[in-house]
Amino acid sequence: MNTLAENAFRLAFGALPFEEAMALREGSTWRFLPGGDPGRYAGLLSTAALDAFLRTDTARAPRVTMADNGREGSAAVPQEEYLMPDGPRIDLPRLLTRFDAGATLVVSQMQDVHAPLADFCRGLEKAFLHGVQANAYLTPPGAQGFRAHFDTHDVLVLQVEGRKAWRVWDHIPLPRPTRATPWENRYGVEGEPHRFEMAPGDALYIPRGVPHDAAAQEGPSLHLTIGFLEPSFANLLADVVDALERELPALRESVPTWRLAEPDGAARLAERLAPAIAALTGAGLAERIAIAALDRAAQDRLPLPARGLFPPPVVAETRLRLADSMLHHLIPDADGGAVLRWHGGVMPLGAAEFSWLQALEDGAPAGSLGEGGLAFCQKLAALGLLERIG
Repeated sequence: MNTLAENAFRLAFGALPFEEAMALREGSTWRFLPGGDPGRYAGLLSTAALDAFLRTDTARAPRVTMADNGREGSAAVPQEEYLMPDGPRIDLPRLLTRFDAGATLVVSQMQDVHAPLADFCRGLEKAFLHGVQANAYLTPPGAQGFRAHFDTHDVLVLQVEGRKAWRVWDHIPLPRPTRATPWENRYGVEGEPHRFEMAPGDALYIPRGVPHDAAAQEGPSLHLTIGFLEPSFANLLADVVDALERELPALRESVPTWRLAEPDGAARLAERLAPAIAALTGAGLAERIAIAALDRAAQDRLPLPARGLFPPPVVAETRLRLADSMLHHLIPDADGGAVLRWHGGVMPLGAAEFSWLQALEDGAPAGSLGEGGLAFCQKLAALGLLERIG
């Protein structure tokens, strides 16, 4: 039985070997990945599914937006043109009128409201160990939603229905942009773009910072933009420093702002700063950043527990394994135990419990773990951290 990660990776990247995909993620080169199967992404989303979503009360701003390249100034369509006057709910008749006039429909974070995309993104999250999102773009025939721009995270474009003409530029105006350094129309494209057309089943990998745009052809175009939301060192350093402030007195020292106007103010500040930097350096910073990255992946995404409202009881014969749909990780400790961390929970484990979890990675009957193992499995299954096999 393939895991969520294996299924999602194969669907996303086709026959591309895992190491080549890793090289793409670590570089700054875009790549077109022809599909050859028009129905390749049909199970992830459809125009019919989007139509059904728009008829629910979850179709609200800011999840639902619209864009039109033909507008003066910003391509973003003002919300008052497609929302109800009293709040974030969409006004569907007016939204459809704007769509008919050429505006692109954008539904962001659709993995939170559409089960096939939830499983797909969770699989990629398990493969890459960071958050993944799925934004849907439905563009009317011959229209273009956004002008040339770059994204502040890597994206994988999946063409679901229709055809779309793309332009991608090699020149990168701002290396490694983040949410702190967005496009904001401050940059221009340089050189001749690469031009190609995407058909259903094709994929396109675009690293952050690479300028691009796209326009629908004769018919409407539906594509998914899969966003890879890996944190930057700045993100994780902020998380780690916040946590270490409780542990390291050097980080709690006051900044002598009252000395900054003096001639040697900067030197005095550097002198006070040195112990704080030394404390950070000696605090196992790389390991703490690694844990912070895994914690962020789990805490920022929906938990997706491996149980429903009325799960069958776990008995000694029940074969279980660690839940494929949950983002969780184990941090071994010096005493032979570990700490199990997941969305909303932290559980210290003794050496025996740690060994039980290691046995459950590949699956085992709950009663085979030894004394206390069955109760342990019942507890984790109730939390949705274990799933049944067979």
